[in-house]
Amino acid sequence: MDLRKNTLIIVLLLILAACSQTSNEGEQVIEPDLVPYNVSKDLESIKEDGVLHAITIYSSTSYFLYKGMPMGFEYELLSRLAEHLDLELQITIAEDIDDLFDMLNNGEGDLIAYGLTITEPRKQLVSFTENHYVTHQALVQRMPENWRSLPGYKIDKEVISNTLELEDDTVWVRENTSYSQRLQNLQDEIGAEIPITHIDGNIATDEIIRMVVDGEIERTVADYNIAAINKTYYPILHIDTRISFSQRIAWAVRQNSPELLRAINQWIAEEKKSDDYYVIYNKYFKNTKSFRGRIQSDLYSKNGNKISQYDDIIKANAPKIGWDWRFLCSQVYQESRFDPRAESWVGASGLIQLMPATAKEVGVTNSLNPEQNVSGGVKYLSRMRDYFEAVEDSIQQVKFTLAAFNCGAGHVFDAMRLAEKHGKDPNVWDENVEEYILKLADKKYYHDEVVRNGFVRGAEPYHYVRDIFLRYEHYKKFIEL
Repeated sequence: MDLRKNTLIIVLLLILAACSQTSNEGEQVIEPDLVPYNVSKDLESIKEDGVLHAITIYSSTSYFLYKGMPMGFEYELLSRLAEHLDLELQITIAEDIDDLFDMLNNGEGDLIAYGLTITEPRKQLVSFTENHYVTHQALVQRMPENWRSLPGYKIDKEVISNTLELEDDTVWVRENTSYSQRLQNLQDEIGAEIPITHIDGNIATDEIIRMVVDGEIERTVADYNIAAINKTYYPILHIDTRISFSQRIAWAVRQNSPELLRAINQWIAEEKKSDDYYVIYNKYFKNTKSFRGRIQSDLYSKNGNKISQYDDIIKANAPKIGWDWRFLCSQVYQESRFDPRAESWVGASGLIQLMPATAKEVGVTNSLNPEQNVSGGVKYLSRMRDYFEAVEDSIQQVKFTLAAFNCGAGHVFDAMRLAEKHGKDPNVWDENVEEYILKLADKKYYHDEVVRNGFVRGAEPYHYVRDIFLRYEHYKKFIEL
């Protein structure tokens, strides 16, 4: 009896020990010294900060600058997600693709917004969102030199058209990627060695594909949708050799961010019900005309250090007001999208949109002339800035200056007086005067005794200032000073 009793006690202890390794929801509890993350921050903390920090890669499909506009599949979806969560979006570019997981788990971002293949080893590091799309991995290689005159079956003889043929043929990929992992698994499947040469992790997939086109390397591996859009501009590419089954492509969050994961998954489910989601996908992975236009353009950030064709004019005028030329570019984009013949419904015209009376005041005889228009605009900006000499913080002073340029200094003064009346700091734009510029569209406020200039659509200067600063942050990521 004692033996049976002791045995029963031991069994019960073992059961209790096993139960202690699982949570109430049946999920395994990971020992603290084994977890991959070093910070604890979930959706509630993110909302308290008011900022969604995303990590991505600078590539021709994820995030880039074109004609002064930040673009990319990841960028557009992130913008929609941030708006859905009522958060400001801040993007960090990982210099090395291998750093994505470390950056996330060290708290440098809240999510990885990049096309990651869901794999078992990666599941040990992060929690994946619902997949954005499904694709497969393809071998990317060059066609034979005379490929245009060859029938398809002869092309197949000249290229590697079967994975078995990869034996002893080098493939160039980044280390620690799903491509590298797939090639290693493929060696076991075909029972032969596939020589793998690793490329620096800071070189994006589209750039590696370009290396194949230029003959710097013989072949690489890419997700088929990325390879296919590149082939539209580089027809010499052969991308028909499939080296994997279909794979899910998703974003990722830290394993200790379940609420953020749940919110993103709910958002993805709703987005996939809308046409916009598929329009955005097609824009970057299916629209061949748009892709070719970007790749050929000098105003595509991967082709050079240009924002617009008027950069030289803007660079010449920015020092007159002491601004970074990229910041002035952001304002010019906000005003006209770099169209020198743009005209607004109220009569403003040119790159920086001068009203006729203002143009005359600053000596501009032809507002449609880019040199005159930008030069005159900077003179007018300097005059606006002079109104706010009492604002000691230089960044705040710039914000007052932009608001005055947009809606007139009188309305800004009204907002400053209202802010002061209601206990806010009249010399701080952020969360002080900007709140009262918005209220000047409300009868209760524009009829206040301290208001001298009446009604104004306060949302316009409010968003004008914010948009210029946000765009400037994008410009700084892509364009050198």
